[in-house]
Formats: sequence, C-alpha cells, structure tokens
Amino acid sequence: MEGSKGRKNLEAEGRPVNLELALRMTEAALKQAAREGAMISVAVVDEGGHLVSFQRMEGAEIAGPVLAQRKAYTSVALRRTTEDLAELTAPGGELFGLTDDRFLSVGGGVPLWAGYGEGERVVGGVGVSGGTIRQDVRCAEAAASVWRTR
Repeated sequence: MEGSKGRKNLEAEGRPVNLELALRMTEAALKQAAREGAMISVAVVDEGGHLVSFQRMEGAEIAGPVLAQRKAYTSVALRRTTEDLAELTAPGGELFGLTDDRFLSVGGGVPLWAGYGEGERVVGGVGVSGGTIRQDVRCAEAAASVWRTR
C-alpha cells in the first residue's frame, strides 16, 4: 500500500488528474469560448476516461455534453488529438473502420500527458463541443495549457 508521501510524488509528476485542476481547466476553456463567441460544453476525464469535471455554458447546444465527453474519452483511449483522427479514420486511413460508439474523430479532444521519455503516458483528456471545429480545438487547447503549466 502506498503511503501519503508516494501519493504526493505522483501528484507532483502530474498524476492523477484531480478535481481542482480539472475545474481550472474547464474554466480556461469557458474563458476562451467567451473570447471566441462560442457556446460550449467542456469535459475533463482521467486516464480511464472517467469524467472528473464538466461544464456547459448556458445556451450551449443540446448534443454538447455527450460530444465533449466522447472527444475527451477518445483522446485518452487513442492517445492523440481527435483532430488528428479525422484523417486517420477516413477511407484509406490507417484507422479506417474504427466504429466504436465511444470514439469521435472530430477536432476538440486533447490528451493530457505526464512524465518524460519512456515514462511518458496519457493521464487524462479534455473534450470541447459546441463551437466550430476550430473554436472547439482552441478551447480544448486553452484547457490543456493549464495542465501543461501546472
């Protein structure tokens, strides 16, 4: 069993995605959305794709909550941005035929990385939906920047 000292070391390395940090990330996405004039939903998930934090702007689209969570989950499960997946899942792409209902290959999902070198791994993800694809990507990147600069 790991002692409290071990837990503190894990958190110092950026693991796990905790609620306080996830809330700061969702706030950063909402602020970016306000600058963009977008109405979004934003989700932050942990390394297992489980929801840690979620916020939906008043007036955001009805599908946003589901799509934001799917983008966050996809970025964790496949360890890449959902924007990158659009080309990979298109006919002729190396992931063509990926049909699991949980995956979404539209920009707005960003994985959160921790560690360096061989120890580098995905420890969570952020997903944004409700704006244009470009707006979703910029809002997700704003949230991810909180993670990178913690």
